[in-house]
Amino acid sequence: MPPEPGAGAELPLSEAVALGVLHGPAELLPISSSGHVELVPWLAGWRYADLDPELRKAFEVALHAGTAAALLVALRGEVADAARGFDRRRATLVVLSFLPPAVAGYALERPIERHLGTPATIAAGLLAGSAVMAIADRVGPGGRRREEAGWRDALALGLAQACALMPGVSRNGATLAAARLRGFDREDANALSRHVALPIIVGASVLKGARLARRGLPAGTAVAFAAGIGASFASTLASTWLIGMVERDRSLAPYAAYRTALAGLVIRRLWKDRGR
Repeated sequence: MPPEPGAGAELPLSEAVALGVLHGPAELLPISSSGHVELVPWLAGWRYADLDPELRKAFEVALHAGTAAALLVALRGEVADAARGFDRRRATLVVLSFLPPAVAGYALERPIERHLGTPATIAAGLLAGSAVMAIADRVGPGGRRREEAGWRDALALGLAQACALMPGVSRNGATLAAARLRGFDREDANALSRHVALPIIVGASVLKGARLARRGLPAGTAVAFAAGIGASFASTLASTWLIGMVERDRSLAPYAAYRTALAGLVIRRLWKDRGR
């Protein structure tokens, strides 16, 4: 039986670094980092797009590990404040926002990887997420502060993170939309989105990193993986100002418009490829 396309191919060092640089800002903005890591190589015709899916998934885990480490460093003040003020309400917020994506990820990880990582499904995720973000930002009543978040809010944020397991939806965008629909002001919605996302990013990176460590890296990829992690770490640290930009800009409309334009580019490419 012939090998599958991309099987055994090496991960180009230059592409690993480029994707690491891309991952930091894409994770901090509501535009879907996983969607960009898949779509940019496909649109640009990089060798990465033809690699074995398991290798690409392992590399994406490595990129998330670099981003998670950088966020723990960059947001150490917020993390320390949250730890000092950790009480029953905050514990409820963390647990109920963590459980839905954790359960969904455990039960549906393989089906999601097999069926929802194609350019077409990522474009669908981008469009769906854009619509929800735009609607939530426009109709969200506002007036609530992050300190008022209760168990219903935590569950809504958790369900939003579970929906974001579909590539293209965006964890950041989904939680921002959920918080706005629950009536939180835009600045407080941003803070809640950030606070519930960090445990998921760190937890998923640790779990999947442990699995990868048990299996071992594919031969010849260690340098590229290390470079990707380093680039992701550095680009995340260098891009933390984007957190403030999202809060200052407040409206989610520009991000929804960008996501829609990217989805349109993907659909156009798919249509052209179909006609060949």
